[in-house]
This record gives sequence, structure tokens and C-alpha cells, in this order.
Amino acid sequence: MTYANEHFSSTITEETRMLDEREIYAWTSGNRLLIADVLASLDDAGWYAPTLCSGWTVRHLAAHLVQPMLVSFPRFFLTAMRYRGDTAKTVDHFTRRLARTPPPQLIALLRDHATDKVSPPRVGPMGPFAETCIHLRDMARPLSLPVDVPVEHWRILMDYLVSPAAAPGLTPAGRLRGITLAATDTDWVTGRGPEVRGTIEALAMAATGRPTALADLHGPGQHALASRLTAH
Repeated sequence: MTYANEHFSSTITEETRMLDEREIYAWTSGNRLLIADVLASLDDAGWYAPTLCSGWTVRHLAAHLVQPMLVSFPRFFLTAMRYRGDTAKTVDHFTRRLARTPPPQLIALLRDHATDKVSPPRVGPMGPFAETCIHLRDMARPLSLPVDVPVEHWRILMDYLVSPAAAPGLTPAGRLRGITLAATDTDWVTGRGPEVRGTIEALAMAATGRPTALADLHGPGQHALASRLTAH
């Protein structure tokens, strides 16, 4: 049985931490290539289909996924000053600018930069890794596509999301407090309190603020989680 912090404990050795980072970078690269293949399979209507990211189409998400490799941290922070430090507005600014890129070029950029090792401040390599897992499903769920990352990726991501290291932008403080999360498709459980059960993908999507995933979750803790999602 896997519990939170097993992979990201503060007591792990430097050698183990570096090995974990190498694995995360490799998985991120593979996920980018998987997403590129999905994008290449879409017709024009698919590119303009809505996603689980409010206000963004598939084309916007494709642009967002190449942003970390094309926009340097200094450029990002300089632009953020125009938005008074509002990260969400800054991300949306770059996403909409990059979304003007033709779809074939966005696919090529994602493939060409698939192996780029991006480590943003505060979140490190887990940030881009999390985005490849979550945003793939942000596209796939509305389009009813069965494509998904491996279960092991979700296990690693969920360990991170329930840990103190989790970025507030992914899982705000308190969202998962006082409930037990239990995956039904793999041996993973953590937390204390009323239980929420479902596939680990659905747990991760709900944990990161996707209300549509609540329909795939069950248990006495589901109502508490639902109320917290609708409150944000």
C-alpha cells in the first residue's frame, strides 16, 4: 500500500532524489509525445473543442504545454509585473499568444521540445510532469477519448498532491484535509476521515479542481470534496 510522501520524503538521500528527478523528466518527455500523438489525430473541430480548463480550447492547451519550453523564467516574471504578479493572468497571456501558432507547428514544437528539462521555481520538475498528466485528461475527457498516462504516473502525482510540497496552484491548502482518498484501480490510499473512492485518475482530477471528475467518485467524503471544489 502506498502512502503520501513515500517518494518525496525529506529523509530520502540525494542520490535517490536525483534518480526520482531523472524518472520524472523521462515520464514528462513520454507524456509530451503522447499528447502530440493525440493532437495529431484530431480534426479541425477537435482543435477548437472546449477543455476542462475554463475558457481554453484544445488549441489553447496545446499552446500552454509548449509555453514552459519557449518562454524563459525572466520573460515570464517580467510579463507578470504587468499583471501585478497574477500568475493565472500571465499564463493566460502567453497561452493566447502562442495559440496563434498553426496546429501542425504546435505539434512539432511539442515533439521537438519533449525532452527539455524544465524546473520552474517552487514546483521543480513535478510542475511540468503534473501538467502533462492533468492536461492530457483535460483534453481527453470532453472528447471522450480513452487515452491516459500510466497508473504509476498518477500514483506519483497523487503522492505529491497530498504532500506538504504540493503547489497551491494545483491543490489549495485544505482541499483534501479530513478525508480519505482511496483508489479503486491500484493499491493507493491516504488520509483520515470519510472516504472518497474512485480511479486514481479521477481522484487526481478532482484534487486539482476538476468538478466533472466528482461523478466518477463515491463514498461518504464525496460531498465534502464537492463542496470544496465548488467553493473555489
